[in-house]
Amino acid sequence: MQPEFLSASQAQLKRWARLHDNKFRHTEGIFLAEGVKVVEELLSTDWPTEAILVLPEKIKYWEKLTAKAHNNIPVYQITGADWKKISQDKEPEGIMALVALPAEAKLADFLASASGNILILHEINNPANLGSLLRSALWFGFTDIIISANSVDYTNPKAIRASMGVLFHLNIASDIDLTVALPQIKKTHYLVGSNVRKGLPPHPLRRKIALLLGSESHGVPDGLLSGADELWCIPGGGKAESLSLPQAAAIMMYECTKK
Repeated sequence: MQPEFLSASQAQLKRWARLHDNKFRHTEGIFLAEGVKVVEELLSTDWPTEAILVLPEKIKYWEKLTAKAHNNIPVYQITGADWKKISQDKEPEGIMALVALPAEAKLADFLASASGNILILHEINNPANLGSLLRSALWFGFTDIIISANSVDYTNPKAIRASMGVLFHLNIASDIDLTVALPQIKKTHYLVGSNVRKGLPPHPLRRKIALLLGSESHGVPDGLLSGADELWCIPGGGKAESLSLPQAAAIMMYECTKK
């Protein structure tokens, strides 16, 4: 049974259209999650959802999904013209959700709850790369993610889309000063740093691992790598200059699953 559809006010539409701005998202405490798969993943969790927005002409994509939505979540029908002001998808599937930002946990509390491997990301500025990294992290069991300061916001619409909604299944700490965090992480985890120039080939380690990765452009600074317990470098014999960051991350995380 479909929920009753509501009409949005002009004030609501203006507010939602501004959620592309990072500062506005954090001021308002909400962000947009767009796409059928993304909203499906959201609704399978207990993340607080403020509302669902739908585009009537795309009903074939979202009809079954909204029928399963919780009764306490309002559903708004949006016109095509207003949808273009809110959406960033060139070919929208006609559904998005307004999701409440979780409260930022203190680093000590985050680490106390991290029972498995941790993925640490230093200054990842490409939202598509960040989304891909989160997607691979969940696949390989890295459910605790630390994102450094000066990184793209994980609630960036492009990052959410690339993640296919897996961020709703992850425990994420963002805007973290790694110079402060890494010594604390090393008390409970074996810190492995990624380096494109030197290090051991990725290999199984029978312990809890914190895997430190940097951006494709700059990698991890030497100052952070110097504190690692071990460095990994992926060997290759081809003519390509390097692997993409998501490719390298997937190889390393896969090795961490081996016992």
